[in-house]
Amino acid sequence: MKNILQVKDLCKTYVVNKRQNNVLKNVNFSVDEGEMIAVMGPSGSGKSTLLYTVSGMDGITAGQVEFCGRSLADMNQKELAELRLDEMGFIFQQMYMLKNLSVLDNIILPACQSDKIRETRRQTVERGHALMRKLGIIEVADNDINEVSGGQLQRACICRSMINKPRMIFADEPTGALNRSSSDEVMEELAGLNAEGTTIMLVTHDVKVAAKCTRILYIVDGNIRGEHNLGRYQKAKLRDRERALNGWLMEMGW
Repeated sequence: MKNILQVKDLCKTYVVNKRQNNVLKNVNFSVDEGEMIAVMGPSGSGKSTLLYTVSGMDGITAGQVEFCGRSLADMNQKELAELRLDEMGFIFQQMYMLKNLSVLDNIILPACQSDKIRETRRQTVERGHALMRKLGIIEVADNDINEVSGGQLQRACICRSMINKPRMIFADEPTGALNRSSSDEVMEELAGLNAEGTTIMLVTHDVKVAAKCTRILYIVDGNIRGEHNLGRYQKAKLRDRERALNGWLMEMGW
């Protein structure tokens, strides 16, 4: 498989009240195309910081992050913004959407801001409808965002993350604000996208979520202490995957 993300000796330090807080310390890992990686660890271990730095949302203090062969440290803010818009998709626990736009208009907004795909607005709308149909939310296309359920809204966020055909999706606790039923539905959608070839890296504290990923990175105090390979997700073997992951996490001190 081709390498899509390469992280070498990554360090991230914040200075608060003249004191250094070393959040990430010499982190090394890589992600291949088509993988679905979960980052797990205790609260405050650096999970979200890791996601933000390797996706270019936050700067790095030292080390190197390469996305599709391009060094993020060598890119200016405009180049980073274009990279995030065109080649990356983002899903967050808090489902940020513009209240003055319909669900569909929120989904297609990144495509309207990008020059990556040359098409008419009608073609963009058709692609937005196709994504919504695929994720089972086409009936709420014209609704305001306060007129849909949390599960529907998060699936809309997945549609938005896919609208520019990204090379990789980054998700920070994408099911954290959902109930178990909606969480399962959203993760099945993400697993389905991954099965079709989309590379995904997500942060989660939920074993049931992580068990649907191909590989788990376990981070403690800014260091990756171990990784566990679960292989390709098969729904029929989900319980076995959850048991295996639970056992490994207990060994890691979860």
